[in-house]
Amino acid sequence: MIRIGNASGFYGDRFDAVREMLTDGGPEGALDVLTGDYLAELTMLILGRDQLKDPAAGYAKTFLRQMEECLGLAHERGVRIVTNAGGLNPAGLADALRTLAAGLGLPTRIAHVEGDRLPARDGALTVNAYLGGAGIAACLAAGADVVVTGRVTDAALVTGPAQWHFGWGPEAYDELAGAVVAGHVLECGTQATGGNYAFFRGRDVRRPGFPIAELHADGSAVITKHPGTGGFVDTGTVTAQLLYETAGARYPGPDVTARLDTVRLDQEGPDRVRITGVRGEAPPPTLKAGLSRLGGFRNEVVFVLTGLDVEAKAALVRQQVHEALDKNPPAGIRWELARTDHPDAPTEETASALLRLVVRDPDPGKVGRALTGAAVELALASYPGFHVTAPPGKGAPYGVFETAYVPAADVPHTAVLPDGTRREVPVPPRTREPEPVPEPDLPPPLPEGPTRRVPLGLVAGARSGDKGGDANVGVWARTDEEWRWLAHALTVERFRALLPETAGLAVTRHVLTNLRALNFTVVGILGEGVASQARFDPQAKALGEWLRSRHADVPVSLLEEQQ
Repeated sequence: MIRIGNASGFYGDRFDAVREMLTDGGPEGALDVLTGDYLAELTMLILGRDQLKDPAAGYAKTFLRQMEECLGLAHERGVRIVTNAGGLNPAGLADALRTLAAGLGLPTRIAHVEGDRLPARDGALTVNAYLGGAGIAACLAAGADVVVTGRVTDAALVTGPAQWHFGWGPEAYDELAGAVVAGHVLECGTQATGGNYAFFRGRDVRRPGFPIAELHADGSAVITKHPGTGGFVDTGTVTAQLLYETAGARYPGPDVTARLDTVRLDQEGPDRVRITGVRGEAPPPTLKAGLSRLGGFRNEVVFVLTGLDVEAKAALVRQQVHEALDKNPPAGIRWELARTDHPDAPTEETASALLRLVVRDPDPGKVGRALTGAAVELALASYPGFHVTAPPGKGAPYGVFETAYVPAADVPHTAVLPDGTRREVPVPPRTREPEPVPEPDLPPPLPEGPTRRVPLGLVAGARSGDKGGDANVGVWARTDEEWRWLAHALTVERFRALLPETAGLAVTRHVLTNLRALNFTVVGILGEGVASQARFDPQAKALGEWLRSRHADVPVSLLEEQQ
């Protein structure tokens, strides 16, 4: 068995988590490997802009500061560290760590993985392929105490150590798939231990502990956390994370294509969920690559509309702004009226609605002074009670994320070992193009009976997220009876009706029977990705919670069963 913990789900996660994961388990609960995931689509753009200012930058500086405090502790406990904090400059971070270790008097052996960064094209600021775990495994096999990578898949931070520890070959598909599933559960940190969880009420999730995977040689795993830490681990928290930013039954990656429809979860004990049965297939012949580029400039202003005649006030100021911008209009203008106002409200704030204007253009001048003048000059000449939440300033650059696919053989996946030796990582010996899995048979529907119109979230959990311009919404039931209803009731048509913003967009429903779950993919709802901030919730983090708040006709028998 190998015990792998995670101490970071994103760049900016809890700083103290590294120390907590190294100490909270005590000597008996020591980890074998501690991972840290610092990269996301938006992070690559941020690091790319950092590197424009300083070519020596491009990595997560937070990680380096964490190592200043904890590298000695990891050495003392014999815990190896694997992280993608190298971002766009894994060699630079590895060098910084060597300098740090020397200054601390530690004999830490440091390696890194490179090759993910591809030549820029089509005006892209960064282009990075998603590598697998084989380079990490090679570094660990060469005795590395710390392995730094650039853009690898989030699950590779677990598949790499598992390949090294168990000696799995590239065609150990079921075992690798099990590690991918465990890695996907760990990758977002406390989202596996009660963070951002639909059914959080009645649980202490003020400071969830970070998750641990106890991975076995057959690819099975137990998801847990250090005893005494906050949050909780149950089949619901693990299910929610398995649905996060995934889609159908086949989950392709550079190491293996994992079959999510084969995953089985069992509550083994308090804060212990066993994952078994995961099957794997040969990986695809191509690697996903993320391209980030500067898309132009944006600015926004939020008008506050208080009291009566909110719709008429909104119409007036919209007309005035459009006329002011008409001589030289920006390329994109978007309005959104949020009716946050309440009738006969006890406070001015709760009597007010918010009208949000967002403008975009390649020319910063069209979204800067032009918008400032158009908005501020209306201060005494528009609707009664005119004011804004903040005066608009200069236009700010925004980014665009795109996805491409490149032949795996064209990407120079390289492990740079602690002694400086460069070892090329071979491509998988066999590949397979992923194909959609036929939809499984649905469970028998519930018998006809009385219903009550209530929020869907009373009987279903949800978690949502982003993949470029697309969003996914995973919805699951906690009991077999709820699943019998959900599988038949929440069709694509019903999903569209509950979420009108999806009208006109391609929506695909995937059925995952073992998880009692449906996973919906909504194409294009996020425009050009999170960095473009095209939507109120640019990462679709709360899209699932909006769905749960919508009302549906739910069988009374399910509601009585809950009570």
